[in-house]
Amino acid sequence: MNRAGNPDPSPGSSGLVPAVGGEHAVPAADRIARDYILLALRLDQHAPGLVDAYVGPRDLKAQVDTESLRPPVRLAGDAAELRDRLSAEVAEPDRARWMDRELVALETQALLLTGLDLPYVELVSRCFDACPEPLAAATYASVREDLDRLLPGTGDLRRRLDAWDARFTIPTDRVQAVVDWLVPRLREASDARFPAPAGESVVVNLVTDQPWSGYNWYDGGLRSRIDINVDLPLRPHDLVATLSHETFPGHHLEHAWKEQRLVREQRRLEAALLLINTPECYVSEGLAELGRRFIIDADAWRRLLGGAYGLAGTEADEDDAARQVAIGDALHRIRGAGGDAALRLHADRESRDEVHRFLVEEALMDPDRAERRLRFIEHPLWRTYVFSYAGGERLLASWCDAAGSPEGARSRFLRLLTEQLTPSGIREDLAKGPSGAP
Repeated sequence: MNRAGNPDPSPGSSGLVPAVGGEHAVPAADRIARDYILLALRLDQHAPGLVDAYVGPRDLKAQVDTESLRPPVRLAGDAAELRDRLSAEVAEPDRARWMDRELVALETQALLLTGLDLPYVELVSRCFDACPEPLAAATYASVREDLDRLLPGTGDLRRRLDAWDARFTIPTDRVQAVVDWLVPRLREASDARFPAPAGESVVVNLVTDQPWSGYNWYDGGLRSRIDINVDLPLRPHDLVATLSHETFPGHHLEHAWKEQRLVREQRRLEAALLLINTPECYVSEGLAELGRRFIIDADAWRRLLGGAYGLAGTEADEDDAARQVAIGDALHRIRGAGGDAALRLHADRESRDEVHRFLVEEALMDPDRAERRLRFIEHPLWRTYVFSYAGGERLLASWCDAAGSPEGARSRFLRLLTEQLTPSGIREDLAKGPSGAP
């Protein structure tokens, strides 16, 4: 998951004239990027948290901070006007499409602030350029069958899974040591396939009292801070997944490359913003979920788990590691349970208790984790966001697989890290077959 970083000076390598403070400047001819940035910053004043990170010119931020609030209805009109300007002012088709899809999401969020009541599925579709897709009941049944075979013992699956997880819980005072051991290994494995831009850096901290397991705060200048939430029990398998999602080849690598490639080199200053509840999140969360499959095979999983078990002081062997990989793979197939819970709550109007019961009994979450997931999908800012994880991963995995070879799949993943792609563009490309390109 991403989270807003503070504006921060970053050295330019694109030939842009720096604005005051050394940030990336808006080229004089690129007024549409300037107006896009102003729109998003103005909307963030009404919906704090919408701007996830901003590494652009400080003078634009200062302008918004000192001007009178624009009412949401005017901001919705500004978004529609910007969409109308795209064909005349943006020559690059990929950039125009990307901005158009982002502006649909911004217009939608402005309209919500005017009191417009959109059906939940329509709201999700307009925000993410993708329609939410529930998991089939057969998927849950299949996962339960696999877990019944994989988990030691007999009887209730929930209790057996809890007992298995309890064996591998990392003591809180050892989490930092495990993190410090894992991150360099993820970086090394990622660099072998997707080298990071020169000068990037990342630090990882432990936090509490948050509704998420991990968060990337992108500070600009190719730098990220990662927060890992230690409120809930952490196991090595989950920690590897969270760290790869937030660092390499996930959010940190993506944000660093897009600042380098899009902002510094191509002067696409709209990419100096990272915005919540827009199509870029669907791509970003999807690639962060998908990326580890390109750098961690089954053998690497077992090696990482073995090292993490040792640092955590856990009594586990290679057979335990292999079994954990299989259990994790099974549970990952119902990664979309959070989206199903959101549909039940917001679209089907099931009660909170019913949705909690679904998360515990069908999605096999322990009650505390199910409660935290419910708090996430009830939060005004995050109530739609949950679909970007599993939905984004399914879409991007299909697109990478459609390349037809491991080399082609890796090439497409690199494009996800460095280009302005949209969910609808990727779907259209899939419909064209192997020769298409979004």
